[in-house]
Amino acid sequence: MHKRTLLLKTLALSLSLAAWCLPAQAQDYPSKPIRVLVPFAPGGVVDVTARLLTQKMTERLGWNFIVENRPGGNGFIAVTAAAKSTPDGYTLLMAHSGEFAVNPALFPNIPYELEHDFQPITMVSDTPMLLVANSQAPFNTFQEMIAEERKNPGKLSFSSPGNGSVNHLAGEWLAMESGVKMQHIPYKGGAPAVGAVASGEVQLGVVAVPAVLPHLSSGRVKVIGLTTAKRSSFDKTWVTANESGIPRVDASNWVGLFAPKGVPSAVVAKLYAEVVKTLENPDMQKRFASAGAELGGMSSADFTKRIKMDAQRYKEVVQRAQIKPE
Repeated sequence: MHKRTLLLKTLALSLSLAAWCLPAQAQDYPSKPIRVLVPFAPGGVVDVTARLLTQKMTERLGWNFIVENRPGGNGFIAVTAAAKSTPDGYTLLMAHSGEFAVNPALFPNIPYELEHDFQPITMVSDTPMLLVANSQAPFNTFQEMIAEERKNPGKLSFSSPGNGSVNHLAGEWLAMESGVKMQHIPYKGGAPAVGAVASGEVQLGVVAVPAVLPHLSSGRVKVIGLTTAKRSSFDKTWVTANESGIPRVDASNWVGLFAPKGVPSAVVAKLYAEVVKTLENPDMQKRFASAGAELGGMSSADFTKRIKMDAQRYKEVVQRAQIKPE
């Protein structure tokens, strides 16, 4: 009996210590620099988002961050490294729609899985994509584009930043739901993709707002509409595909912050709270708004739900359009 009583007391003490340590970990966190892995080279939307957010968090809180770019392998390199990192909150991942919503739809086997390997913290930003046309194109709206394709079947083509990109899938989604055929022409990045539209190499492009702005200013490109279900606060005159009679299409490019599975919940909660407070910074809001992005801040549960919904939608697009990874 004495041994059993001692064992129970020891177990109770261990549980009490564990319960005490959890909030203590969050209270003391962070006690060293936090590494944020980015699956892309410097300068892209995910990298810029990571650097801007961590800069503002350092200014607010005095926390130290190291943004580490690990491009390549369709994002697999950085995402896998984050998944295998020690789950102590000192290695995080900044990723976008491609890694968690597109890759599972596009590749039969990927070396990570959202629910098994990661805890989504929050969406940081959400940027709509635009269907744009060369300024000399004989159409100005979704309906006119559809009518033009039906007069000249198979003549339309659209550019994107690459095969299997979320832009590519959004273009295929638009084509399927509108009943038109458009040939996909992949380019190496958003700037070349919209440049091809401006020069007339292709009639259409599915591109992000920042890449389009210089060509809108020069008058070489015009906006046909948005690939999202709701209008953009950047320019409320841009119509959506849904408003134009093209159902279901709702594709945007979000960027979010993730922790590896197993990071203490109190640490995740602290990260979430501080990220959301930082997103309220007026300079942050101004910087993201200038790129046409909406700021995030949704709960982990809502963010997870959004990722799964996007993954299911893109899986359907990939299957229907028979898209193959290169």
